[in-house]
Amino acid sequence: MNLHEYQGKELLNSFGVRIQRGIVASTPEEAVAAAEKLNEETGTSWWVVKAQVHAGGRGKGGGVRLSKSLDEVRSVSDDILGMQLVTPQTSAEGKTVHQVLIAEDVYYPGESETSEFYMSVLLNRSTGRNMIMYSSEGGMDIELVAEETPHLIFTEEIDPKVGLTGFQCRKVAFNLGLTGTAFKEMTKFVYALYTAYDKTDSSLFEINPVLKTSDDKIMAVDSKVTIDDNSLFRHKDYVELRDKREEDPIEIEAGEYGLNFVKLDGNVGCLVNGAGLAMATMDIIKMAGGNPANFLDVGGTADAKRVEQAFRIILKDPEVKAILVNIFGGIVRCDRVAQGIVDAYKNIGDINVPLIVRLQGTNAEEAKRLIDESGLQVESVILLQEAADKVAEVLS
Repeated sequence: MNLHEYQGKELLNSFGVRIQRGIVASTPEEAVAAAEKLNEETGTSWWVVKAQVHAGGRGKGGGVRLSKSLDEVRSVSDDILGMQLVTPQTSAEGKTVHQVLIAEDVYYPGESETSEFYMSVLLNRSTGRNMIMYSSEGGMDIELVAEETPHLIFTEEIDPKVGLTGFQCRKVAFNLGLTGTAFKEMTKFVYALYTAYDKTDSSLFEINPVLKTSDDKIMAVDSKVTIDDNSLFRHKDYVELRDKREEDPIEIEAGEYGLNFVKLDGNVGCLVNGAGLAMATMDIIKMAGGNPANFLDVGGTADAKRVEQAFRIILKDPEVKAILVNIFGGIVRCDRVAQGIVDAYKNIGDINVPLIVRLQGTNAEEAKRLIDESGLQVESVILLQEAADKVAEVLS
C-alpha cells in the first residue's frame, strides 16, 4: 500500500525522524490557511506547494513549486489542484491531483551550505536481509546516479540477529562526508528511519532528498513509503491511509473478489492460478509473439463465481485480442474451473475473443470433457507449447 508524501512524513515523525513540516490542503483557500498557520508556527515566509500523487518526479511535471507570498500560494495551488500531472512514473494520461502539501521552506540562509542526500531502506532480495541504500547525490534520479557514478552508491546490510548497530549509523554519516553536529544528527536520523521502517512492516522507505540544513539539522524533505499489505492485520490504523483514487479501479474491483490482478499494456488476457505459473504463462505469451494484457492469479480456491468475475475483468480491456486460461489443479479441481468457464461464457454472453484453455492436474480429464461437450468456441489444449502455438495462431 503506497502512502502520500504527507502521510509518510507523519509516520516518520511519529518515530522521531525530523521532517519538513507541512499541512495538506484540498482547495486554494485551505492552502492559504495552511501557509498562514505554518508562518505562525515556524516563521517561514516562503512555502513549497507539492502535488500529492503516488508518483515520483513530480517537480519535472510542474507538481512542485515555490511560492514567495500568500497570493502565490493561492494561485499555484489553484493551478496544481485538479491538474493531470504527468511524470516519468505515470502513464501518458497522468494522475489527477486532489490534494497539495503546503510545506515550510527549509533552504534558509545560515552559517554553512545545505547538502542533499539520497537514502532508502528496503529488502535485499538476493541476501534476504534489510539494507540501507544511500548516496551523497540526493535530489537526483538515483537510477541515473547508479548508472553513471555507481561508486557514489553505498549500501549497509542489517543482520537480523543483531539489528542496526550504532557503528553502522556512524558509518553512513562518515561515508556522506559529514562532521560535527551534522554527523551526530545523521546517526540519529538513520537509526530513527530504520526503526520506522522495521516497526511499520514496510517494504520501502525512500527519502530523496535527505537535507542537511545550513544550521546542520538533518531532515526528510520528501518521503516515499510503501506498507506491506500482508502486514496490515497488525496495523489496522494504517488501512485508513489508503487512497483508492490513486489506484486502478479495475484492480480495486478485482481485489474485492479475492483476485490478484495487475493491468499491463498487452493484447492477451491471462487467467491463471498461482503467481509462479502466472509469470510462466506471461513468458509463454511473449515467446508466442504476443504481449500479456494482465497478471491475474485467481488463487488456489477458484470457484465458478470467481472465474466468471475474472473473465468480466479481463474483458473490460478493449485491447485484449485473446484469453489464455492456464490452471494447474492441485488444491483447486480442474472440473470446477471448467464449469466456471462454461458458466461465465453463457452468463456474460458473446465473448468475441478467442479463448484458449489449458487445465492440468486434479480432474483434468473431466474438465476437458466438460469444455469439449459444452458446444462453446473454446480451444482446449494440454501442453504449454500447444497453448503458445494457439496464441500465435489467433494473433496472426
